[in-house]
Amino acid sequence: MTALPASPAAVLPEDAEDALLIGRLWDVESSGPRVVAVQGRDVFDLQHLAGTVSELLERSEPAADARSAMSEPRWKTADVVEASLARDTTRPHLLAPVDLQVIKACGVTFVDSMIERVIEERCGGDAGRATEMRELVGRALGGSIGEVRPGSPEAAEAKRVLMAEGLWSQYLEVGIGPDPEVFTKAPVLSSVGLGAGIGIPAFSSWNNPEPELVLIATSTGKVVGATLGNDVNLRDVEGRSALLLGKAKDNNASSSLGPLIRLFDGGFTLETLRQEEILLRVEGSDGYLLEGRNTVARISRPFEELVAATFGGHHQYPDGFALFTGTLFAPTQDRDEPGQGFTHKMGDVVTIRSRHLGALINAVGAAEELPRWRFGLRQLFAYLAAQERSASAVGAAGVS
Repeated sequence: MTALPASPAAVLPEDAEDALLIGRLWDVESSGPRVVAVQGRDVFDLQHLAGTVSELLERSEPAADARSAMSEPRWKTADVVEASLARDTTRPHLLAPVDLQVIKACGVTFVDSMIERVIEERCGGDAGRATEMRELVGRALGGSIGEVRPGSPEAAEAKRVLMAEGLWSQYLEVGIGPDPEVFTKAPVLSSVGLGAGIGIPAFSSWNNPEPELVLIATSTGKVVGATLGNDVNLRDVEGRSALLLGKAKDNNASSSLGPLIRLFDGGFTLETLRQEEILLRVEGSDGYLLEGRNTVARISRPFEELVAATFGGHHQYPDGFALFTGTLFAPTQDRDEPGQGFTHKMGDVVTIRSRHLGALINAVGAAEELPRWRFGLRQLFAYLAAQERSASAVGAAGVS
């Protein structure tokens, strides 16, 4: 396996000294997750302010409250990053930076990846037919569809033409139709974080990473920050049938988030993210290298439309939600045999990086062999209750 870089500079945003970074850290002393803030060389324990990230973000002024609680650092950033990338569970290490939030995702929000989804469907999940179908679909669609606004009269006309050609697809429906695709990516608390293995199940032989910007929203639907995500995709499974989306998207360690949530604060706002560029690098132990770029400005629907399709009168999230916003990147580069395209191999190191959000780094492993998901809601609530009892006992002892 390619070695993972282990310095804070390789993981934190370029302007880390000015960024307000919130996350979760596994504390080996108390055997549970702590809400933390990271600034420069220091990591601050915010557990006295909020027991969960969800609780912190529900405060009326989460950024100001977090800053006021950052008094004495408890850990060093370099130590935590090193342990996280080494996946040394005997030392404090970062977890996925969300906890009670529901993990939602929007698909087919970029034209390039929309066309690849059409190809998957036309191939029936057979990677060997991808080149042939890519040429066929490309000739039929031409270059004009990239300028079509989803839900517009022009989109309706494109739909009519494509149906006449026998090329209409459910992916084109959500790509240029009036309603975006929104699905639940992963159960609460199941996402992995920086340094953890990301899982490819044994039943998939055509798959790829999906580097995405992930919006972090509160129970009111207000977006208060963002992080990076890998919406691991099994192209062969989803290509067989869109009804297999759950099987293709939700497996052990198939959702990766991190390294930290950057809260909107100062000059970092939602407007900043509209121009963010997300870089992908896949390094194989065989010397293989794949690089890609997800330019958020090319997204076909604004953030507000994606959030409105997720949250509103039709659906609420009392603990907030994390929303994958889709990917422009759909790898077509051949890795082995000509015409077979890209697929992961065990040990691939996937780095998803952006200027304002840092870098999410994970290594690919077999989903069946990676650590099982064992820390769920019951364990979290038991841990929080134990921490509250401990704090009460210390307070009582101080009074006496």
